[in-house]
Amino acid sequence: MSGHNKWSKIKRQKEAKDLIKGNVFSKVSRLLTLAVIEGGGITEPESNVKLRLAMEKAKAVGMPKDNIKRAIEKAAGPDKAQLKEIIYEGFGPGGVALIIVATTDNANRTLTEIKNLLERNEGKLGSQNSVAYLFRKCGLIVLPKKDYQEDKILDISDQIKAFDISEDEERYYLYLPFENLGRVKEWMAEIDFKPQTVVSLNEELTKKVSHLVNILEELDDVQKVFTNL
Repeated sequence: MSGHNKWSKIKRQKEAKDLIKGNVFSKVSRLLTLAVIEGGGITEPESNVKLRLAMEKAKAVGMPKDNIKRAIEKAAGPDKAQLKEIIYEGFGPGGVALIIVATTDNANRTLTEIKNLLERNEGKLGSQNSVAYLFRKCGLIVLPKKDYQEDKILDISDQIKAFDISEDEERYYLYLPFENLGRVKEWMAEIDFKPQTVVSLNEELTKKVSHLVNILEELDDVQKVFTNL
C-alpha cells in the first residue's frame, strides 16, 4: 500500500468544514438532479448508477428525505432544471494540474467565475485535454482504519478489482476502474480523478494551491476540484 501525503489530509479536513458551511446540501442536490437528467429520467437508483451514488452521498451528509425527493423531482416535468456537468481543466500555482468538476445551468457564468478565480490566484484556465491525460477517471471507496483491518481491506480490494490502494493515518483509499462502479453495492463509492503521477511543491506553493482549491469549491457551481499535487 502506498502512503497518502499531507495534501490528502488537507482535502479531507476541507471536506469536513464544508459540512459546517452548509453548502454541501446545495451541491448534493444538484448531483441528484443531474443524475436523473443524465439517466434519461430514471428515478430508481437500482437502475441509475449515478443516482445511487448521489443518494448515498446525500444520506452520508445527513440530507433530509424531503430534500432528496425535491432534488429528484426537479429533473422531471415541464419546468425541469437545465443542469449539465462540465469538466474544466487548468493550472494552479507552481504549474499544478487541476480538474474542476462543475454542475451548472449557465455555462458562461460558471466559466467566467472559474477563470477569474484562477487568474487572481496565480492560475490559468487550460484548453480541453491540457491536463486530463494526467488523471484517470475511476471509482473511489474510503474506509476508516478503525473499522477495517489490513487483511480485510485486501479482501475488499480483490472483490472490487481495485487497481490501487493508499492510506493515511485514519483511512484507506481504494481505487477501482470506473466501469466497475455499478457493481459496488456494499460500500459507498464516489467518482474520482486519480493523478497518474504527482508533483511536489514547497510549503508556500502548497498553501497557495490549497487556498485556490478551497475558494473554487466554495463556488455554488463547482462540485469538486482534483489536483496532481
